[in-house]
Amino acid sequence: MPSESEQDNAAYVRAVHDKGLAFDLGSMSRRRMFAFLGGAGALAVAGGTLLSGGPAVAADETCAEEVESETAGPFPADGSNGPDVRVQTGVIRSDIRPSFGTATGVAGGVPLQFSLVVSDLSCAPLAGAAVYAWHCDREGRYSVYSAGVTEENYLRGIGYTDATGTVTFTSVFPGCYSGRWPHIHFEVYSSLIAAIDGESPIRKTSQIAFPEEVAEEVYNNAAGYEASITNLGRITLASDMVFGDDLAAREMATVTGDVTNGYVATLSITIDPENVETGGGPGGPGGPGGPPPSGSPSPSPSDTASPTPSDTASESPSESPSESPSPSESSEAA
Repeated sequence: MPSESEQDNAAYVRAVHDKGLAFDLGSMSRRRMFAFLGGAGALAVAGGTLLSGGPAVAADETCAEEVESETAGPFPADGSNGPDVRVQTGVIRSDIRPSFGTATGVAGGVPLQFSLVVSDLSCAPLAGAAVYAWHCDREGRYSVYSAGVTEENYLRGIGYTDATGTVTFTSVFPGCYSGRWPHIHFEVYSSLIAAIDGESPIRKTSQIAFPEEVAEEVYNNAAGYEASITNLGRITLASDMVFGDDLAAREMATVTGDVTNGYVATLSITIDPENVETGGGPGGPGGPGGPPPSGSPSPSPSDTASPTPSDTASESPSESPSESPSPSESSEAA
């Protein structure tokens, strides 16, 4: 039977999700959240304690190694490089295809449902952890940053792991922009409150990779992914700046489905719930302290850490294939 703290956390999440985009999370102070949760539940969530979603596995079962920590890239919108969508009303949702708040755009593309199954270092599922996920659209653009979608915030959202440590998002299959293998970014937080308060530490920053055969099937058969065909042909897992060191051994999703009906992707990860990481943001390339890398979607100058014109020119992945950078020019995209 679920503990009292687990029940309190579940009740809070239901209250948030049941109200959908109309729920004014932005007006709910931390004090009001604590009052809603009450007692041990408030302490568990506010304090960033990850709840065990079930009994630990048998002693002779071996846990998967901890998933690698990766760059969040220059387009996280987590406050480390310009805007912070985590603190905005409506960001807590499972369907991340539409923009939220005052933005009205909806990302098109082949349907994708993706799940993260999160466990701790002893193989116990983590219930009550929050995951902020974001990725580019089928044209390879990142909402908030890329030309043409700076006023949108689609393909970004925060979810909450259930008793099995699973969080699921409804989205579209991401495009492949120049210099990067198809991927989804994510950050794991101790709790839902930790994810939205704009101050709590990130426990894990990493990425989800997609199998080549699935990406090829999507890009060759679905409208809107035309540039991705060329971009995928110019990169391999081995040459990717993020996945190249181990060919995404612990970051490769298991994917089923087809272009007509959509895809279901799942990645099981192990994390250290006591780990503390910093966010993404500007940096070279894709890390703290510098401009966006060559070959990645060009951000809006007003939303980033002042990249120079030479850093952002001709970087939009929606460019025609003939204008795309060569592999040597784009191998450091984030």
